[in-house]
Amino acid sequence: MKILVCIKQVPDMESKFKVNAAGTWYDVTDLAWRMNEYDEYAVEQAVQLKEQVGGSDLTVMCIGPERVKETMKKALAMGCDRGAYVADENVHEKDPFEIASMIAEYAKDKDFNLIFTGMQSQDRGSGQVGVLIAELLGLPSISTIVDFAFEEGKVSAKRELEGGVKAQVSCGTPALMTCQLGLNTPRYPTLPNIMKAKKKELLSIDVAELLKVEAKQETAKIYPPEKKGGGLVLEGDVGDLADQLIQILKEKTGVLV
Repeated sequence: MKILVCIKQVPDMESKFKVNAAGTWYDVTDLAWRMNEYDEYAVEQAVQLKEQVGGSDLTVMCIGPERVKETMKKALAMGCDRGAYVADENVHEKDPFEIASMIAEYAKDKDFNLIFTGMQSQDRGSGQVGVLIAELLGLPSISTIVDFAFEEGKVSAKRELEGGVKAQVSCGTPALMTCQLGLNTPRYPTLPNIMKAKKKELLSIDVAELLKVEAKQETAKIYPPEKKGGGLVLEGDVGDLADQLIQILKEKTGVLV
């Protein structure tokens, strides 16, 4: 079985963010970087499948500047066999359609049986890339999976719906899965596996080889939310609270006259 898992490097969410000079993304100076959390679950599920199906081959793919190779090494240490690195210093300027198109262009002639992605990225959060890849490749996809099983060439999965409801679905392969938090427990790479990862193949591909489409959208402006005044907590008996609320509505909003 041939498996592909797609990951993204994102800033640690505890970092202090500020808008860049162009006003279209965040300033990357002094940020700490990590694997997108949703992608960690995708990698773990891909590795588990590789361990289940003997003789499987697992490739991890990532697009970005040189620094993303460090994040790819974690995936290799978790159990991926090789890396496909797409060099793109301006990946933050690409929209989800361009990103999905590059991945689909890479995968179209590789005969992958299953492709795993995170449900969304923590920085852009579009939730579009995985399902777009499937659409471009003409594959069935199951999104937002919280449980996964594979048997006799068939995938059975639970996907998360609104309000905590889950749907049990299945499909044949080849197919694509987008992974939700809690799908599994991502493993910590052991020291021996970290050392082995340094010797695994890391193929470099220039973005120009894969980018064959134009963007469908662009980011016009990015800015922090406007600061608003704090809330007011009312305490006391219900009758008194109602009187206080009516008075506040009259004075502050003009809703009541």
